Amino acid sequence: MTAAPNVDRALAHGILRLTLGVNICLHGFQRLANVHGFVAGTVRSFAGFLPGSLVAPYATILPYAETLLGALLVLGLFQRPVLVLGALLMASLTFGTALLSEYAALAQQLAYELAYFVLLATRDWDVFSLDALIARRLGPPATRW
Repeated sequence: MTAAPNVDRALAHGILRLTLGVNICLHGFQRLANVHGFVAGTVRSFAGFLPGSLVAPYATILPYAETLLGALLVLGLFQRPVLVLGALLMASLTFGTALLSEYAALAQQLAYELAYFVLLATRDWDVFSLDALIARRLGPPATRW
């Protein structure tokens, strides 16, 4: 009877990680389809709040970062650094969204941040990932990434 809760926890963790990863990856991938338009629109949105010389490099890198972090989440590879970087990226997006007073988007970003928090806090439940597969095959690393 005690095995079922462990399986349920592993399933919950895996499904949340997969869902967040697909969401973040596709978010970035869609922006990559028109990265120049995305950058120009982001610079326009922040005009009067932040200099374009700061916004443009951030907006240029953002779609690549989202696509990469999302794909790594889907695979379950390098989970600790990916979850920490994803949470920090979301915090930076929250900063910009707060500057623009887009409160509906802020609520959505807080939900993403909560998902990152839950996944990071429950990494011990991870079974369905490349990290877990590598640990089973090669043994856990001396310090888990």
